[in-house]
Amino acid sequence: MEQTYTFTQQTITLNLAKQMLEAAEKKGIELGMKFAISIVDKAGNLKAFYAMDGAPVLALEIAQNKAFSAAAYNRATHEWYDRLKDDPPLLTGLVHTNRLVIFGGGYPILINGECVGGIGVSGGHYSHDMQVCEAGLEILAVLTKEA
Repeated sequence: MEQTYTFTQQTITLNLAKQMLEAAEKKGIELGMKFAISIVDKAGNLKAFYAMDGAPVLALEIAQNKAFSAAAYNRATHEWYDRLKDDPPLLTGLVHTNRLVIFGGGYPILINGECVGGIGVSGGHYSHDMQVCEAGLEILAVLTKEA
């Protein structure tokens, strides 16, 4: 039996990241709020980033951490709290990481069922952040129809 020692993994392109940023920014403008919007590749490395004029300073880092959390675990950030709230060792263990975010505003970016990156948004209530993320993700449906 032949063994393999490497594998190929899909990741987001800069072109797609830009389109997602633009769609998310448009939603932020529609909401009348100032957001930081982050796109990371599958490994969690920053691929593209917008900080709308007037976005809260803390939002810049939080948006990047939300995107990282979503890509690293292939899980939307809002799913974490329910998973952790009744498990004290895990919930208190979060102090050992400064990157995992457990409230809304981060989603994995999926293409053909494979996680290729993450999008994270911060600047409003997490429910607003989620709306802006979802607008960025909607571009995937548009592009899939065009292909």
